[in-house]
Amino acid sequence: MDIVVKGRKTQVPERFRKHVAEKLKLDKVQKLDAKVTRLDVEVSKEHNPRQADRSDRVEITLRHRGPVIRAEAAAKDPYAALDLAAEKLEERLRRRHDRRTSRRGSARIPAADVAATVPGAATLNGNGELGAFEADVSQAPPIRKVGPLEVEGEGPLVCREKTHNAAPMTLDQALYEMELVGHDFYLFIDSDTKLPSVVYRRHAYDYGVIHLNPDPFAEEIPPGAGGSLGG
Repeated sequence: MDIVVKGRKTQVPERFRKHVAEKLKLDKVQKLDAKVTRLDVEVSKEHNPRQADRSDRVEITLRHRGPVIRAEAAAKDPYAALDLAAEKLEERLRRRHDRRTSRRGSARIPAADVAATVPGAATLNGNGELGAFEADVSQAPPIRKVGPLEVEGEGPLVCREKTHNAAPMTLDQALYEMELVGHDFYLFIDSDTKLPSVVYRRHAYDYGVIHLNPDPFAEEIPPGAGGSLGG
């Protein structure tokens, strides 16, 4: 796994590069996610005196054969910002690792204990054969339809679902449309790249744009692996 450190509008001293390698323990990261191929660390500097306590920003991007994981933080110096960003990254990696482990199941239940552990499970008779199965409907969580999803119990929260017909447009037009609706982001199809794209508001009058480029080598995300939707 490679660690790439770069600066945006600032110089990155060699001492800080070494500190990054020491702070981001490769063995610890790979223990939580063995598919990691690269860590990008970007350092930027805010020269506004009013933001002296948040003048240095560090963004860590973890790349692997799945969704990108990113953590960023700002502090009065790059070392403190790196510490905060590294803590966020580890927390997100651990949460993702625990989610995977819980889906696979960390332990098997002995057959003799299934009836006592799992409500409504079939029982074994004296010959070790399955007895009559009686489902406990009263304990089963209700299943409801929310948009295209079947939600069991509380489930993920989908506040609203919309489908729009969209003609390809330029980045300038997308910015104009975003300002018209008063949103902080705008989803559009870029007329130059023909890719689904999002333009978003950053600081003051700065904007960013994200393009989605299909990766033929990326693993398909299984159903249920994504997070909840909200807004």
